[in-house]
Amino acid sequence: MGGVVSGSGGAGAPPMGTRGPVHIVGTGLLGASIGVALTRGGVHVTLEDASPIPSAVAAELGAGVVGQPGEQGPSLVVVAVPPEVAGSVVARALSTWPAAVVTDVASVKESVLGEVRRAGGDLTRYVGSHPMAGRERSGAAAAMADLFVGRPWVICAPEEASSSSVLVVRELAVDVGARVVHLGARAHDEAVALVSHMPQVVASVAAKCLVGASANALDLAGQGLRDTTRIAGSDPGLWAAILLGNAGPVASRLREVADGLSAAIDALAAAEAGEEGKAVAALHRLMASGNDGVLGIPGKHGGARTEYDAVTVLVPDQPGELGRLFTEVGRVGVNLEDVHIEHAGGKPVGLTTLSVPRGAGVGLGEALTAAGWRILG
Repeated sequence: MGGVVSGSGGAGAPPMGTRGPVHIVGTGLLGASIGVALTRGGVHVTLEDASPIPSAVAAELGAGVVGQPGEQGPSLVVVAVPPEVAGSVVARALSTWPAAVVTDVASVKESVLGEVRRAGGDLTRYVGSHPMAGRERSGAAAAMADLFVGRPWVICAPEEASSSSVLVVRELAVDVGARVVHLGARAHDEAVALVSHMPQVVASVAAKCLVGASANALDLAGQGLRDTTRIAGSDPGLWAAILLGNAGPVASRLREVADGLSAAIDALAAAEAGEEGKAVAALHRLMASGNDGVLGIPGKHGGARTEYDAVTVLVPDQPGELGRLFTEVGRVGVNLEDVHIEHAGGKPVGLTTLSVPRGAGVGLGEALTAAGWRILG
């Protein structure tokens, strides 16, 4: 890649590989976050959106400047629009800027590639991609420069894409701190159906069961329910489009879920009919298969998940208490692998569960007890 680097990330930071100008079409969470990250690295970014409000908000947050890139034209166009229109916007960008590499960050890839191909777009300059990052909040106002740090960024290059075009998109992902993964469009869609789209539907269906629930029942809700339904607060319009764009792979995964639920229902029906032995065996198999599946989820540092010790601490719901707890853990010299906080219903305390390396839990519990913290066994 020739040319002059548009800027660097400041003193001591490596220079950005991405060359400006970069033109971002769509200034929601992903588009604005990419703009903020690149702008902070010194890359010249221009912004475009169908609505002037999100682009103005993104510009105010430092994602770039609103407008076209000028006579020079962009070296890279990032299309960050909903999946149902991503293909047409990519095709338009390829036609409008014949010297630019174009990528999109839609969460489905095969349908977008198919639309660009049918439109006759120059596939040597098109490289589909998908950063596996997001927040429960959406829109430009939720943009974060570090949204992609450590997250997978899937590159789905069509076979026609030039190696130089792939490199441009790879450098974009690396510059914003992401971890690059290469997959074909179909393999990507099948993968996200399993790890993203199916869980979203399951969470939404579970949360739907809470509609109309009594206050007494909801007061008993613990962290398990919150963990299971957390993503059910996502944007319905966006998710309807995502699911339609990946209908086949998602439907296949949901059939697996339905089969598992049917097995559980049959087992419970057997228990009601007095066949408890049959029911226990079936339910045990179902729960054990879930244990096996969880173990395959990568842990904090990649690879298979490691089992941790859990230490649950009663933390007063007052400013500074959580920070004081973390400081004490650091003083003991134990590394925190994960933290879960559950608020006790109607009580000014929280149950904070600290996940620490196997074998460190007993010593940490004793040290925290000696420091005045209440440990729950």
